[in-house]
Amino acid sequence: MASLTRTQVFIMAATAGICVANVYYSQPILNAIALKFNIGTQEAGNISVLAQIGYGIGLFFLTPIGDMIDRKKLILYLQGALIVSLLLVAFAPNLMLLYAGSLLIGVFSVVAQVILPMAASLVKENRGKIVGQIFTGILIGILVARVFSGFITSCLGWQYVYMISAAMVFFTAVLMQADFPSSTERFSGTYIGLLKSTVAQLGRFPLLRRTALTGMLAFGTLSAFWVTLTFYLSKAPFHYSASVIGLFGLLAAAGALMAPVFGKLADKGNPTRSLLFSTGITLLSIIVLKLFPGTVTAIWVTVILLDIGVQATQVTNIAVIYTLDQLANSRINTVYMTSYFIGGALGAYLSIQFYNAGGWSWSSSFMAVLAVMAILNVVIGRREHVKDR
Repeated sequence: MASLTRTQVFIMAATAGICVANVYYSQPILNAIALKFNIGTQEAGNISVLAQIGYGIGLFFLTPIGDMIDRKKLILYLQGALIVSLLLVAFAPNLMLLYAGSLLIGVFSVVAQVILPMAASLVKENRGKIVGQIFTGILIGILVARVFSGFITSCLGWQYVYMISAAMVFFTAVLMQADFPSSTERFSGTYIGLLKSTVAQLGRFPLLRRTALTGMLAFGTLSAFWVTLTFYLSKAPFHYSASVIGLFGLLAAAGALMAPVFGKLADKGNPTRSLLFSTGITLLSIIVLKLFPGTVTAIWVTVILLDIGVQATQVTNIAVIYTLDQLANSRINTVYMTSYFIGGALGAYLSIQFYNAGGWSWSSSFMAVLAVMAILNVVIGRREHVKDR
């Protein structure tokens, strides 16, 4: 089994972060896009929802191929298609093409979910630590995405966000193809057989089912928060610009810095303890939001705690599922991450509905319900963490 150098881990982390960031660029600039196309809150919110739906589609139909063909080639194909999709959004002449481009960006941004199982297959020891480091790159990409898109939109216009991103994806594509070995094929059946085998992983591991549900609820909470926060901060009493809203993403850096720590805990065999802590932090963040509504300080605290809680949940779950069956890493990852981003899309969509119906109070109550459900799921599934490992 090959090993990974620090440079290779850095390249993988950077590539994963730059690619997944494309799913989140739209969140702090929805108002700017809405003004450009003369659309309302609901129609603008669909841009973010479509990107996450596309990510779920790409996860299920594309990332399992990593168990069948050379992951290095698959990454190249995905990045090439992602560049085309980014340019489509940048130059979209109407709302329908913008929607289509946003959906395709989500579909082809799943590069990160090919890189994670690729890294797990290339290391024997400290797998949780390495996965945590690469996942830190993903988290930083998500956080910087909001700041980057807000800043570029204020300075140059929202279209430049996607044009610059296309250039960055091209650069990382060159690095990935130059510095990594090709992987051998693992699954010898047909593509349809591969998809069937992917679904079958749910039946094999109760722990995977429970972990997928925890991830779905956690990311649903995070997506619900960020999508509605954009509209909340754009209106009275705040009236913040896209660049200021994007800066709130910097407060979530603590979540990215904590990822390797929770990866190490998973290596030491304490996933349930980590999950109870992380889901508890997630609920605490929403409680702060409910106790002190309308205050910027409460929003700051919530951003920090919510990202720590959700990202710690994520990295713990990923480290755990890669211990189930190394020969099926891509398929297992597909099951988990598809559930994760379906949860994100549903959380974003439902939160917008609650926001339109009852404002910030209703949408934040919805987040609290999701957080409580995540904790209950971890408590109920404690035995499965022991049985499947």
